[in-house]
Amino acid sequence: GAQYVLHLHGELRKIRSTRNPLDIKYWEGDLVLGQLCPLGAQYRPHIVWFGEAVPKIEEAISIISNADIVIIIGTSMQVYPAAGLISYAPLSCKSYYIDPFPAINHELKNRDIEIIENTAVEAVPELVKKLLIPFLP
Repeated sequence: GAQYVLHLHGELRKIRSTRNPLDIKYWEGDLVLGQLCPLGAQYRPHIVWFGEAVPKIEEAISIISNADIVIIIGTSMQVYPAAGLISYAPLSCKSYYIDPFPAINHELKNRDIEIIENTAVEAVPELVKKLLIPFLP
């Protein structure tokens, strides 16, 4: 039901040209060698691979810098730069980290964060209820 989702690491249902980064298309099915863009370059999945720059990191920093609540779900908190985004949240921001085996990096140690050691399937509905209680009639 989210109105806006920032796909920080791209989207598997999209492809992009290896020559023209603005040539992005929705894609269903397998992508194979030889599927070329109009410039003759290979298409590739529209995702960020290890070692590549994260093109939307500045936008993510801007979003989290203005957050009232941050919920971290299903990440090891070990892969940067995404793992460092929590350090941009305002100190007044309430933060939650949901993971059955949470890993605490140095950004998390310095924050007021509620760690919920559970799966997303179990923890998210409970957290939603908790967050909505003050707003229910």
